[in-house]
Amino acid sequence: MPLTGAYAQTSYLLYQTIPNAIAGPDNETSVTAPDGILRISEVSVPTLTMYEPAAEKKKGTSIIICPGGGYFILAGGHEGADVAKTFAAMGVTAFVLKYRLPNVQTMIDPSIGPLQDAQRAIQLVRERAEEWKLNKNKIGIMGFSAGGHLASTAGTHFTKAYITNTNNTSLRPDFMVLGYPVISFNTAIGHAGSKGKLLGADTTAENINLFSNEMQVTAQTPPTFLMHAKDDGAVKVTNSLLFAEALQLNKVPVTVYLYEKGGHGFGMINKTSPVRWMDLVEQWMKQQHLL
Repeated sequence: MPLTGAYAQTSYLLYQTIPNAIAGPDNETSVTAPDGILRISEVSVPTLTMYEPAAEKKKGTSIIICPGGGYFILAGGHEGADVAKTFAAMGVTAFVLKYRLPNVQTMIDPSIGPLQDAQRAIQLVRERAEEWKLNKNKIGIMGFSAGGHLASTAGTHFTKAYITNTNNTSLRPDFMVLGYPVISFNTAIGHAGSKGKLLGADTTAENINLFSNEMQVTAQTPPTFLMHAKDDGAVKVTNSLLFAEALQLNKVPVTVYLYEKGGHGFGMINKTSPVRWMDLVEQWMKQQHLL
């Protein structure tokens, strides 16, 4: 069911009946702050917005983009719509996922709400691939910061369906692109804010390990491109390095690009460097026969 929204070419509700939901008012708000960053908060109704390339440029490859924001907000512009438009210019059909933000007032189990939405996004794109003229075997997922945690969770937890999947549609993304991602909830290197918001203050060691995605990598984890700045003070670069190491140990193709500087949250443009990492992503996708 299409919707109309800001930045949208076409937006779709993820569900007719939202799973794991507690009925209540929709308190979602969107604010563009003086720093120019769009912040979407209190998301309880998830959507998927499609950015479609011109017909003559369309490659058939698609990617689902998960904006960051510590599981508190979604940075829907520079880590969402702007990125989708860049992919569309490459010929990639891009989808921005407006996923639910963990909240005990809107979810029965907040820890799985975002993952349900990521799995449903993959399911929806794969099941409608023929209609949308997409290759059902070239569906990727991308995420920034906490959105990178969500994307890497989708890429390591796909053998268990957290949603209804009567058609047994594959929930495995075919590739991942992770920008300064939260990967681990290990106390020494993890992002405490993301962990607390997703799992709650009194979570168990078992849950922390389950959602520390460097510990969940297998040989079936999708090929991955990782980008991080070495001086990231919010999400330590160790997150990307440990994930890359786990991928290598499992013989999964992985490419890592590290900036010397740039900090955290810069989106596609690191002002400290002339290197445009999205150009490297495009090259990597060609090497992986995705374009």
